[in-house]
Amino acid sequence: MKLLTLDFETYYARDFSLSKMTTEAYIRDPQFQVIGFGYKVDDEEPVWVTGSDTHIHMALAALDIESCYLVAHNMAFDGAILAWHYGIRPKFYIDTLSMARPITGQTVGGSLAKLATKFNLGAKGTEVVNAMGLRREDFPPMQLDQYGEYCKNDVQICWNLYHILKQWNPPKELYIQDLMVRMFIDPVLELDEAELQCHLTNVQNNKAKLMARIDQSIGRDALMSNPKFAEVLTKLGVEPPMKVSLRTEKETFAFGKTDPGFKALLEHHDPRVQAVVSARLGIKSTLEETRTESFIGISQRGPLPILLNYWGAHTGRASGGDKMNLQNLPRAGALRRSIKPPKGHKVVACDSSQIEARVVAGLANQRDLLTAFARGDDIYSEFASDVYRRPISKENKVERFVGKTCILGLGYGMGHEKFRATLKAGAGGISVDVSEEEAKRIVNLYRLKYSHIAELWSHGQNALKVMATGYVGTFRYLQVDADGVYLPNRTMVRYANLRKEADQFVYDGRYGPVKIYGGKFVENVVQALAKIIVFEQMARIEQILRPMDTPDARHRVVLTVHDEVVCVVPDEKADWALAMMTEQMKRPPNWATAIPISCEGGIGENYGDAK
Repeated sequence: MKLLTLDFETYYARDFSLSKMTTEAYIRDPQFQVIGFGYKVDDEEPVWVTGSDTHIHMALAALDIESCYLVAHNMAFDGAILAWHYGIRPKFYIDTLSMARPITGQTVGGSLAKLATKFNLGAKGTEVVNAMGLRREDFPPMQLDQYGEYCKNDVQICWNLYHILKQWNPPKELYIQDLMVRMFIDPVLELDEAELQCHLTNVQNNKAKLMARIDQSIGRDALMSNPKFAEVLTKLGVEPPMKVSLRTEKETFAFGKTDPGFKALLEHHDPRVQAVVSARLGIKSTLEETRTESFIGISQRGPLPILLNYWGAHTGRASGGDKMNLQNLPRAGALRRSIKPPKGHKVVACDSSQIEARVVAGLANQRDLLTAFARGDDIYSEFASDVYRRPISKENKVERFVGKTCILGLGYGMGHEKFRATLKAGAGGISVDVSEEEAKRIVNLYRLKYSHIAELWSHGQNALKVMATGYVGTFRYLQVDADGVYLPNRTMVRYANLRKEADQFVYDGRYGPVKIYGGKFVENVVQALAKIIVFEQMARIEQILRPMDTPDARHRVVLTVHDEVVCVVPDEKADWALAMMTEQMKRPPNWATAIPISCEGGIGENYGDAK
């Protein structure tokens, strides 16, 4: 199969660039223009092409890209230009940015310039800086030639980079990268503009009502800033509620919409306090407003391109890209309902159930918990029954919430203070306040009941010692060495320059040293393994659906959110697709067949109704 490396150079200006706009909006904008493109066929010399739009289109068509493996750095950009402006799609997408993220994403980043330096591939060049504000017809001939040399150099760097990075990217992962790139380049989901406009009006009207209720001397900045809002409460005679941050484990303001102390202020005896708290909650929903406006803009330009960053997190999980994170849309919100399939199609979503808790149990060989998962027991209620020393069922929502928090949160060595803060922060409208002694008792109960999981944290600490000293060792069935942990799919979680400082293990992250300990190491490994399981399930589902795909009847994986896989299929195939997806997402991986994998799924007229 022919390997073709491609790089587009496009018009940009101070107020029209990827630093100011999303990739989708930039490429779909009427101002968009291709200056030229560079390409390289296999190991031949790079070539620069420029000229009229017609000439560029003809040159691209002559390359027979549909039968090629296409290589580019940041394929979402180059691939979208190729597909959206010229209607050309290759046999397979290879994105060197995605390939680099597992290797350098947490250290030097993913820019072509930094990767060229990292792997000694030569200087990238700066000619693009001099092209600001110049459309194709504005370039003097000599400058256009220089720009072409710059582009050809980028193509050569990208080609060399691919041949370096492919040693760390097994074929299965390249397939997943291709799948995720296609979610953006070949979008299927649509946005309901009428529903979005209605939602935007409701959000803005509610915000206006909230602002009208408060003292006009209190500005928007005071509502948006935590320290300034704390001053507003203090002036009103209210001590700002505090909590321990789950992320930093330091005390911080408890101004979240689920924080019990903050919610209690909505019923404060002073109506002024009620008003400012209500306004704060409403104004802080600015994200909902801006995201809705963004969705409306996309709906007016075309289908919804979904850009997910492959290996966006240290452990390999995907992250949201293009300034639009679909990973945290409110489950029952209007934004989810606005995401719809084409006419005559359904959305089918399937979510892996308690995947991390199941992987923890499997990694620790906690047989009683594995057996309970395999039987389909209500694990949350069972552990809550131990906590409260009486039978707990799904009807006992508060007690079961405590059990759920234990099963999902205590598997990584969480201490009693953080556990107590987690219960108090709450979720789903439920918050539980327990004493320090009670929190200690529950944590100890978990560690005694699931002693093999508690032992796993010690194994994690020992693995860190082995890695920090430069030896080769094992963590359960995984190999570890000075570079990190080797995963079953031939990728790895890396710990750059792992070392011990002041009785604490640290490694180099992109923004400075990162602390790591046994329980956190276990969490990293479990998240990485859970990601592999779900993504391999997603790849199998796509392999079943893709051969059936036609423009008239789409059969596609269109989105993944955390442990969820989302597909679009024709109406008459929806039940079949759900059954197929359920079968695939209940299959344990061949490297851990003892883990009882399960899932839940649904069908909907839109994304919100599917789950």
